[in-house]
Amino acid sequence: MNAINNVRLATTADLEQVARLFDLYRCFYGKESNLNESADFISERLENNDSVIFIFETNDGTLAGFTQLYPIFSSISAKKAWVLNDLFVCHEFRSQGIACQLIRQSLAFCQSSGAKWVSLQTATDNFAAQRLYHKLGFVQDTQFLNYNYNFPAES
Repeated sequence: MNAINNVRLATTADLEQVARLFDLYRCFYGKESNLNESADFISERLENNDSVIFIFETNDGTLAGFTQLYPIFSSISAKKAWVLNDLFVCHEFRSQGIACQLIRQSLAFCQSSGAKWVSLQTATDNFAAQRLYHKLGFVQDTQFLNYNYNFPAES
């Protein structure tokens, strides 16, 4: 698959930089930094092909952002779908269109895989992301409510 501008698929060779971005992403959502946990998680995704990770690489080789997609299946439509689960751009690279490029590449990939749709979630107070998603054609779901069941923490 050809990259759009500086967007490309992540490989195991990118693990260290992707893990750093993933750790920053988790910190953005209130988790404590844990680079080892982040590296283990990303390494497992890449090794098991559990997800698809697109990265934005600057001309000097720095990774400025990433998005991570997980495949799912829709019983109702009997089609494949994707969850755009993670999107992150480092603070110093924001407002340069990087998130837009990452999402567009992700959408192109999902469409080429035969997916029926792509879903995502964001924090209710993440207005910048909400504006971007609307701009790119995402529509807020008014048909279904999302529910989560959380298992108790292990002792």
